[in-house]
Amino acid sequence: MNILSTLLGPVADLGKTFLNHRAEEKQAKHEAKMNVIQNDADWEAKMVDASASSWKDEFWTIILAIPIFMVGYAIIADDMTVVERVQQAFSTLNDLPEWYQYLLFIAISSSFGIKGASKLMGMRKK
Repeated sequence: MNILSTLLGPVADLGKTFLNHRAEEKQAKHEAKMNVIQNDADWEAKMVDASASSWKDEFWTIILAIPIFMVGYAIIADDMTVVERVQQAFSTLNDLPEWYQYLLFIAISSSFGIKGASKLMGMRKK
């Protein structure tokens, strides 16, 4: 029995070491995920604090609502040239350089506290 335990002891130690390393790896991954979650929460809290005295989101809300008001006005006033101008404005914006469109998108997204602009821009290409 002594020979058997002498042979199996190192194998058992090797298995124990392997399992310990796997547990440590899982713990490290868990801690990394928790850090990401905490960093996201910290970022959102900072954005709320920064935007408390900012007019950026109100500014962009007004800018983004202008075409809706213009189309509504065109319908009420029966002036479809206004709709044509809105369409022309969007066409012109679409013709701007792509880098400028990205910067504008990022500026608007950040003013509303939207993270993941790269993911949203990926949706734009579809």
